[in-house]
Amino acid sequence: MSVRFLDLQAINKEYREEMIEAAVRVIDSGWYIQGSELSNFEEGFAVYCGSKYCIGVANGLDALTLTLRAWKELGRIEEGDEVIVPANTYIASILAITENRLKPVLVEPDQKSYNLCPLKTAAAITPNTKAIVAVHLYGQLAPMPEIMALAEQHNLLVLEDAAQAHGASIAGRKAGNWGHAAGFSFYPGKNLGALGDAGAVTTDDAELAQTIRALGNYGSHKKYENLYQGVNSRLDEIQAALLTVKLKHLDADTAHRKAIALTYAQGINNPVIAQPISSGSSLASLESHVFHLYVIRTQQRQALQEHLSTAGIQTLIHYPVPPHQQRAYQELNAQSYPLTEAIHREVLSLPISPVMTDEDVSAVIHVCNTFSTG
Repeated sequence: MSVRFLDLQAINKEYREEMIEAAVRVIDSGWYIQGSELSNFEEGFAVYCGSKYCIGVANGLDALTLTLRAWKELGRIEEGDEVIVPANTYIASILAITENRLKPVLVEPDQKSYNLCPLKTAAAITPNTKAIVAVHLYGQLAPMPEIMALAEQHNLLVLEDAAQAHGASIAGRKAGNWGHAAGFSFYPGKNLGALGDAGAVTTDDAELAQTIRALGNYGSHKKYENLYQGVNSRLDEIQAALLTVKLKHLDADTAHRKAIALTYAQGINNPVIAQPISSGSSLASLESHVFHLYVIRTQQRQALQEHLSTAGIQTLIHYPVPPHQQRAYQELNAQSYPLTEAIHREVLSLPISPVMTDEDVSAVIHVCNTFSTG
């Protein structure tokens, strides 16, 4: 049989009629930018996250970049200030920092979650530190109570990179409602995915929300009046309308993902494969994780990936090269982060999506368990 890593066609087919109705509504309205569909989605997503404000932007990277830019415009950070960020992340987390001429300070992750480690974060704080980018990697919330306590102690701003964590929560408090602001991506493959690029910022800070909205609209808070040298980064009406449709189904989709993750954890028993959760876990214990990705780890990654591929199971690597080893950041190439580098050498993402069948999941488990290092 064949198991695709992510079947977006099948995922969107589930909501096809609702999305067609939403798209037709936008087409017939004659209003395609900054209209009622955007307002409706922003209000709905803010309520979902538990935040006061949501600002739609063009993509997830812009959500992070514009938030840091807004803090600069408001005088809360300055060029050259240090921003702590996990070394184990997608490069977008760091691009947003350097785009604003801020200094990324990379820290090694926690050995179990691969997210920010509070102790290592605390050790990285200097008088020049002004912010922390807390990345919720693979769909699991970073340890936000500890991070926010650190931030309060040192008077730091916290920006959640929640691009993979729509709906993840700790003690009932969701991603997007922990830090001083949060950036979300609605790239098509995300748990809440648009049919193109899209993103948003959530925050409880009215002044910040107003500034981000202006920056993303050419620096304008009022037509033809420009407060800032802004950019064009707006979530358009059709994408907003489609996201409103899919938001209604997000919790059900997440429950399906968690059930698959639990089945993987209980079924995969190959000793050469390390998993993100233990076989003794329960759905109730998975509150902080929405399993955007189900990432296993093995020192025999290439052989395992080939074994799975031969059996018709598609996998991906998130991510093969850490940011500090990328050519784009040659100034960081000499830095060493052994745990991050090992993670990037050894991780492999198994298929997980709300349209996977029981047969698909069983096939993945069977092939993982039949893998042998010979």
